[in-house]
Amino acid sequence: MDEWVSTAAGAHLRGRVTRNTKPEVLLRQHVHALGLRFRLHVPVAPRCTPDFVLPRYKVAVFVDGCFWHGCPEHGATEFRGPNADRWKQKIETNRERDQRNNAVAEAGGWTVVRLWECQVRRDPTGAAHRVQSVAKGEA
Repeated sequence: MDEWVSTAAGAHLRGRVTRNTKPEVLLRQHVHALGLRFRLHVPVAPRCTPDFVLPRYKVAVFVDGCFWHGCPEHGATEFRGPNADRWKQKIETNRERDQRNNAVAEAGGWTVVRLWECQVRRDPTGAAHRVQSVAKGEA
């Protein structure tokens, strides 16, 4: 692949927050309100660190960004510009890493819950109830 080309259109992506994003914080607030207690950014396997875990229930929770993880509803369907091939590869690499992380976490005895950021933004209470139902073994 060629070198990355810096563009004005991509300037807003520089310095993006990767931890404690608004959807993560929103979900944690609602999960906490349900009485569930969690720990932040605890590695559950080598190179696998969920956004938060519920250690009592061995549940690992990931909040996936729609753009970065290729949300079927909001993810980019095509990329344009000089970095189009790199973006496509980046999103595919993220998806592969997500699948690998699910497998290693589950192999370590964790139950994985993955939520899209759009799900959390749209219905944070519903997303928290999903985490709770998985934790309590109801899902």
